[in-house]
Amino acid sequence: MIATPQIPSFQQKISLLRGHASSLAPWPAACALLIAGLWFWAASTIHYEQRDLRDRAFANASAQARTYADQIDRSIGQLDYLMQSLLFSWRKNGGALHLEEQVNAGLVPAAARISISVFDQNGMLLTSTLAEPKSRRGVASRAYFATHAASPSKALVISNPMKSIVSERNVMILSRRIEDADGGFAGVLAIAVDPEFLVSFVDDTRLGQDDFVSIRNTDGSFVAAKSRNGFRVNDPIFRNASPVTERVGVTVREAARYTDGKPRIVAWDTVQGYPLVSIVGLSEGALQEAYLPRHREIQLIAGIGTLVLALIAAACVRHAALRVWRAHHVREVHEAYRIATENAREGFYMLRPLYGPDREIADFLIEDCNERGAMYRGMAREVLIGKTLSAMLPSLFETHMLAACRQAMAAGLYEDEIQVPPRGSRSSQWLQRRLVRSSAGLAVTLRDITESRLHQEALEQMANADALTSLPNRHWLTSYLPAAVEQAREAGRMLAVMFVDLDDFKNINDTLGHAAGDELLKAAALRLSAVIRPEDRVARLGGDEFTIIVQTAQTREEVAAVAERVIDTLWQPFVLSSGKRQHVVHASVGVSIFPQHGSNGEALLKQADIAMYAAKGAKKGSYRFFEPELERRLVTRLNREAELKLAIQNGELLLHYQPRVRSDSGEIVSMEALVRWNHPVQGLMPPNEFIPLAEKTGLIVPLGMEVVRMACTQLARWKRQGVPLVPVSINVSAQQLDAGDLGAILAGALKENGLDARLLQVEITESATVAEDGPAMLQLAAIQQAGIRLYVDDFGTGYSCLAQLKRLDMDGLKIDRAFTAQLGKSAGDAALFRAIVSMAHALQMRVVAEGVETAGQLAAVQELACEEVQGYFVSRPLPADGVVGLMQRRFLFAVESQVAG
Repeated sequence: MIATPQIPSFQQKISLLRGHASSLAPWPAACALLIAGLWFWAASTIHYEQRDLRDRAFANASAQARTYADQIDRSIGQLDYLMQSLLFSWRKNGGALHLEEQVNAGLVPAAARISISVFDQNGMLLTSTLAEPKSRRGVASRAYFATHAASPSKALVISNPMKSIVSERNVMILSRRIEDADGGFAGVLAIAVDPEFLVSFVDDTRLGQDDFVSIRNTDGSFVAAKSRNGFRVNDPIFRNASPVTERVGVTVREAARYTDGKPRIVAWDTVQGYPLVSIVGLSEGALQEAYLPRHREIQLIAGIGTLVLALIAAACVRHAALRVWRAHHVREVHEAYRIATENAREGFYMLRPLYGPDREIADFLIEDCNERGAMYRGMAREVLIGKTLSAMLPSLFETHMLAACRQAMAAGLYEDEIQVPPRGSRSSQWLQRRLVRSSAGLAVTLRDITESRLHQEALEQMANADALTSLPNRHWLTSYLPAAVEQAREAGRMLAVMFVDLDDFKNINDTLGHAAGDELLKAAALRLSAVIRPEDRVARLGGDEFTIIVQTAQTREEVAAVAERVIDTLWQPFVLSSGKRQHVVHASVGVSIFPQHGSNGEALLKQADIAMYAAKGAKKGSYRFFEPELERRLVTRLNREAELKLAIQNGELLLHYQPRVRSDSGEIVSMEALVRWNHPVQGLMPPNEFIPLAEKTGLIVPLGMEVVRMACTQLARWKRQGVPLVPVSINVSAQQLDAGDLGAILAGALKENGLDARLLQVEITESATVAEDGPAMLQLAAIQQAGIRLYVDDFGTGYSCLAQLKRLDMDGLKIDRAFTAQLGKSAGDAALFRAIVSMAHALQMRVVAEGVETAGQLAAVQELACEEVQGYFVSRPLPADGVVGLMQRRFLFAVESQVAG
């Protein structure tokens, strides 16, 4: 049973005070003392209340400065995360980044008026999210660009507001250095942000007429500001800018420091990790003006008390004592309210503890509250006052309130955040709760933080969710995977990481467009989420790459079963909105297992990636577990790739030439340029040891450009030496055709060396002639228009469309050595060879037999009306100096004994 404290009645209080007053004598002296005490009370109350008012203003300004600094940190952090994601795409795509695609995919928030640009090492614009840049002048003169060009630092650089060269508007530039594969300066990635963006989140309805929020650099330069009258971007409030020497602070600035000549309380807080300062200024004059009614009220009270004491001398002691008691009570309640509240947007309560028989706090009585506090409970203030907490909060009293109140009474302070369940039409709320012990009991403050919590959750969702598929993204994975590994380690159980890559996804993008590709990715994400178990997680790393974390598998076989389900579900055809045609993609899955393949998340993800590439190379639509040998192979391949890249740059490639002669006379009519790699350690390497790697890594394009340059340079050298020239043919891959600039490269090399186009021939693989449109066909047409002859190389090993060969009007074809080797072995082989020759002649194409190694094979191809031959019987491939003699002899059948070996 609760024992309620006994409160003295009003008459008892009067009797006590009267007894105290009766001891005062004489009356005039007593009245004089009481009057002096009354005015002393008035002066001290005004003094303390004004001091408390300023303290609250200092605390309020500091809290706002800190809040705005945190918001700026989050806003710039989001932009920096976007920037680093784009840099990752740049590196992954080998320096290719199309920001227009980022805009079309909705990855750039349009509401913030953000533009993203990429500039090369000379400061020229490469790509931008602006549909129509106002200018394409270079930015090499800009300070941020010079900073990146001069320093190898990869840190974020934030500029002062300036007029953008690209968009011609006033912006701040956030930039990061772009480096090539060797760590050299390759350009700058820049995000242009309106300065107003940094203060757009400021609620100007909470600002007074002369209050402001300003953002400055740490060197004191002005960025942007916001006041009750709106944004300021070119009109700083301070008269003079000075560097910020202290990270945080609060002080009073005199009127001379401001353009409007009004003093203010100023608080500042430096943004964590960025050279920006959030500054909040609150008008000191408005503060004093707000206190003026209270000041007058206290003076009025003191004046009335003096008058009453002067007129009624007999009641002086009684009234004086009562005044002292009331002043003490007012001071006590005011102090409790001051501790509990910081601004008018808070709800507050005064609680008095009620003790049980064991002298333990059993409940609390609500002695007072403000209107906002009553609103949080959904009741009138008069209904709440005088009730106990247990009666007003029956469901929350035992679970939340009683323990918190007891802890506050014991420690003096208790703070937390609680979620209040929905009630009626009101949705769920988040409240910040602060309980402070006072002499009267507890002062409780409640502040509604629902909006900020929802905003924070939205930012976390934005940072951790993939915008296209809504799956968790790479950022989420980097924080979740280490925790999952640690849980598996503590529980002593297995954890598997799967790296899933969609095979042939690029074909969907290239043929149907990125919209169809995005639709397929979203459908694939839904399928992956459907086939994994509830305790497993799936995330999208980017592009067509997904990661699955299998957390509760007991055996390797269970993990394999999950991988098979993933492959099976993605193998089912997709029907996209672009048409009724079914599209099939396969999934290559790499699997790593903790703890066998790695002790941390980073290692497991890396091993799964390696295993995925091994699965993709072995068979599409398959899975593979990681093996140490796979990593060794990858390291070897990466080293060889790096060596090949350097070989192209350092001139380690050289050309050998193999003659092509007339089959009837042996007269040399052309030579094929065959590339070799003069490796500094392994010596001369044939093309079959590095050309496949070049094609797989994309190095075939710069390698092919180097072959064109070397071949044309050698032709020009022979021309100057007076050597009788014959055309040189070079091999061109499908990737070079798809690059879209081969025709211009060939024409430029011929022009630079002063050569006739007839001295250069191009050999392309049979499969490169299949496509009916696209950049490859445009390049072939450009090559023919330049006067360069085209030959189909290794004919018979691929697949060709006769109509396409006829439409392309190729000059000749080279029959693969596999057909030549079979001549003389059966009548069917000869018939097949004859059919190819007849078909070529019908299309008015010359025929070259490759791989002629014996006199018998030469006789056979002569009988089959093949115009030209090439092979070891005529000559092996020789260096440039070695073929000069052959070019001067012209007829090579007579010297086969010297050159055939």
